[in-house]
Amino acid sequence: MKTIKEITKALKEATQIEPWMDQIMQDERASVVKAWTQFQKRMEKAAAIQQAHDEKIQFDASHLPHENAYIAGTDEAGRGPLAGPVVTAAVILPNNCQQLLGVNDSKQLSKEKRNEFAERIKKHALYYAIHFQSAEEIDRLNIYEATRQSMLKSIEALEVAPHFILADAMTLHTTIPQASIIKGDVKSLAIAAASILAKTARDDYMEKLHTQYPEYGFSQHAGYGTKQHLEAIQQYGPTNHHRKTFEPIKSMLHRKG
Repeated sequence: MKTIKEITKALKEATQIEPWMDQIMQDERASVVKAWTQFQKRMEKAAAIQQAHDEKIQFDASHLPHENAYIAGTDEAGRGPLAGPVVTAAVILPNNCQQLLGVNDSKQLSKEKRNEFAERIKKHALYYAIHFQSAEEIDRLNIYEATRQSMLKSIEALEVAPHFILADAMTLHTTIPQASIIKGDVKSLAIAAASILAKTARDDYMEKLHTQYPEYGFSQHAGYGTKQHLEAIQQYGPTNHHRKTFEPIKSMLHRKG
């Protein structure tokens, strides 16, 4: 009979159910029962991640106009902040891309996971592009139109034109066939990948902006309207990276003007 230490180690290293585990299931030692329960939970979690991944791939494949067509997913990051650009990305992935297992809506991932997946996406994507829409353009166009135009520019920046576009909750002005997908970053692998590239690119931008304007705390809140950020705007005034048409900045400038 194997020792508890040997069994625990073997279960931690196992990636699937194997014949030798039949004996483990009959082992009534408390520590073995605990190790087996932990192994089962890990397998259930892995199966759920694989199922979600397969569903995203199937969703994208259901929009393919033909077998060898390119589908581009596009998404944005940064529509809500008071400062900084809105960033969009477009991604074309290979069919059945198992290397991106676990890719999900960027908001559901930790910063470390997002950065890890961003590098993996850049390595395995067939094509990708990222576009930054400035605060000035956001003020000129409005945030919705600025985001829409940025999404289209990221699509146009791809090295090849896609045969179909999956856009997260947005309809683009283009002749390329498309679908606007509500909560697309949860349903589509291509959109989820785009959301990660957009989010990580914007976070990097705001980190660099923090070095220029440390008094605003951009590295902590990424430009969102936190108490810290609002107090900094009150004290120092808005920079040229702040969105002048967004409240409360708009009212502050109106009062001063």
